[in-house]
Order: sequence, then structure tokens, then C-alpha cells
Amino acid sequence: MESQRRLPHIYPENRWLFVTWHLHGSLPTARFAPPKKCTSGEAFVWMDRYLDEARMGPMYLAQEEIARLVMDSLRKGAELGHYQLGPFAIMANHVHVLLLPLGAPSRFLKSLKGVTAREANTLLQRTGEPFWRRESYDHWVRNDEEWNRIARYIERNPLKAGLVDRIEDYRWSSAYRPSVHTSVNAARTSACATATTRILA
Repeated sequence: MESQRRLPHIYPENRWLFVTWHLHGSLPTARFAPPKKCTSGEAFVWMDRYLDEARMGPMYLAQEEIARLVMDSLRKGAELGHYQLGPFAIMANHVHVLLLPLGAPSRFLKSLKGVTAREANTLLQRTGEPFWRRESYDHWVRNDEEWNRIARYIERNPLKAGLVDRIEDYRWSSAYRPSVHTSVNAARTSACATATTRILA
């Protein structure tokens, strides 16, 4: 089952990769669907539904500082040329992302998870405790049609989980678009701040 194995060592060139990983302890082993009774795709759907509906277990990614840390790290990896960043969603206990690797996925994902784990544990004042589950679910995207389907799945995840009424309202997703009201208020705040600075100067 893909969610319980490491990333493959054979990397197709110019192929997008759909990756999901989650917090350590967010998916109890005893509750996991038996691999023999479902395909890898069915197991993923079961896992994602469980994580979306979970009301117990670690939910560290619901904290603004940690969600921002993960989002900034995803964007930093793209800036460093490790991958091209596509749609993503950072949920309370797991992360979905579409990436176009520009290097070995196992290497940059290990780095991404390692850095975010250390910094998140520092924010949480935890030491010596695992943050992420070691394994990730991964799936190579076959064609444009599948890419579009997965992209919609990722960006609709917060809506499906009941966190927002519109996908554009979820801050920790590539679909996030500040509302006009928010943008106007931000512009007014910026203008006021500029005016105040000029007066004080």
C-alpha cells in the first residue's frame, strides 16, 4: 500500500508527483484499513477521510504559526529549485501537494519534513518527539486530466472537511484569495500606517 512505503527510487522525468503526509500519531495503526481488502487508491481515500473527520489526535497544523511555517517551507523549496510547486492544502493534521520534481523526491521531501519538524517542535516546546509520520503517500500523475482532477481534490479538501464555505477562503491553500473586503481593509491599514509614519517623521 502506497501510504506505508517509501518513495520509489525510479523517478519518471517531467512527471508531476502527488504527495500526502501527516502528523505522527494522527492515524492510529489499529484503525487503519487492512491493505489486503482495498487498493492503494481506496486506502488513500479512507485515510484522507479519516484525517479530515478526526476530532482526536495531534492537530498542530491548525495553529497559525505552524501552518505558516509549512507553507513558507513549501514555497522556499520551489525558490531553491527543488521542484515546481503546484496546488497544495495544509490541513489540521496532514498536507496535500502537487510537485514537479527537479531533483530526487526522497531527498527534498526528507529535507522539507526534517526542517519543518524541527522548527515546529521548537514552537511547540517539544524535544525528542517525532512530528511527522515517516512514510508518505505518493502517486505519479499520468496525464493532464488526472492532474486537474487531483488539483481540484487538493484545493477542495478544506471545503469537503467543513472548514470553509468557499475554497478561496482557506488561508493555507494555493486556492486562497483574500476577499475584496479584506483587501480594502488591508489597503486602508497600509495607507494609515504610511500617513502616520509621515506625520511622526
